[in-house]
Amino acid sequence: MADTNHASAPLASAAPTLPIRLLHFADIHIGMENYGRIDPNTGINQRVVDFITRLKEIVDYALAQEADLVIFAGDAFKTRDPNPTYQREFARQIMRLSRAEVPTVLLTGNHDMPLNDKRATSVDIFATLDVPNIYIGRSEELLRIETRRGPVQVATVPWPQRSRMTQLEEHRGLTIEQLDQELEKFVADELRRLAAEVDPTVPAVLTGHFTVSGATFGSERQVMIGRDAIIKLSELIGGSNGPGGLIGPMWDYVALGHIHKHQNVNPDGYPAVVYSGSLERIDFGEEAEAKGFSWVELRRGTTTWRFVQMNVRRFMSIYADATEDGEQPTEAVLRAIERHDPTDCIVRVRVKLLQAQEALLRPREIETALEEAGCYLIAGIGKDVLRDARSRLGLQNAESLSPQELIHRYFLSKNTPADRTDELDKLAADIMQL
Repeated sequence: MADTNHASAPLASAAPTLPIRLLHFADIHIGMENYGRIDPNTGINQRVVDFITRLKEIVDYALAQEADLVIFAGDAFKTRDPNPTYQREFARQIMRLSRAEVPTVLLTGNHDMPLNDKRATSVDIFATLDVPNIYIGRSEELLRIETRRGPVQVATVPWPQRSRMTQLEEHRGLTIEQLDQELEKFVADELRRLAAEVDPTVPAVLTGHFTVSGATFGSERQVMIGRDAIIKLSELIGGSNGPGGLIGPMWDYVALGHIHKHQNVNPDGYPAVVYSGSLERIDFGEEAEAKGFSWVELRRGTTTWRFVQMNVRRFMSIYADATEDGEQPTEAVLRAIERHDPTDCIVRVRVKLLQAQEALLRPREIETALEEAGCYLIAGIGKDVLRDARSRLGLQNAESLSPQELIHRYFLSKNTPADRTDELDKLAADIMQL
């Protein structure tokens, strides 16, 4: 478990009170089937089961720790139109919170939003059925929620939909870049409006699903739905006086979704501006990232929080250099596997080979070793082959050619157009004369 605590505030003079216990999580993406196979017990892709299991564990934690409020900051499913089985599994866990009378805010993210903003989102069903204690954050509004430990204000800012801009007459004919600017201005104006509505005596949380300037991206770009709007950090933490006044002091915690990498975008200030991150790794780009959620002790002006790391499916890259192993390149890979524990891991193997060794590698033997070591799934066995220079350039006498001639042959081997080859030859000659 990795703890990150922050407490320094412009409103610290408020009388001490019991903290409101808030659990913040985001980006479940139920429906991600990368590197999965069908689970015979459920009929569901086993990677999807991993994501559903993480959601269940979060609800278990919220109930065991007697959370007063839960905020889900968007992206319940992988697609805008999830299949009924995935909707059922998500609803089962949300209903546990509802029955336990834990107020829960479900913010809509880009994966939850339909293309047409008049259609229902994937989480609107909870509002339609008037499910107790469940609040849907589909628009920019300030909710006032009573919890077991007192009132909380939660401002909701869902995924900024560009279609809201294109529907306005004054925005017809604008370029994509101009629409981006208008959308970012709209969100900034809404943030100021919401801040101006806050009661300064009651704890206040802002939850949003968007990209904040300065945030470090994760692998979400590979599953991105919709074009990003970038919101300035200053709009969340203050630093300028806008129409609604100074924004920063009005929020005690900013609960964000959308970016999969857990981080606090405002590490040296108050309030914390936190991406809780996704609940499971989706690919090898997230191999080293911790996954989990935020546990917040919310007080007006003196909020603290920590990141709770979860035990999620591991991704493992195993690298082997077989260039010194002559006619036994497979042995180098087997030794590399022995240095790791791939139990229940999604594993990829990368092996460095000489050209003469490529045909000698025995992939099936490598797969058997991984299976016997308890590997969950083999994502692939990749070869990084060091090709002989003569083979690449179509040469038998490379040593007899000048550097200029070798460069020319290289361009030819890459099927570079004749006019481009002439241009590059001249540039190369100029460089070599320096």
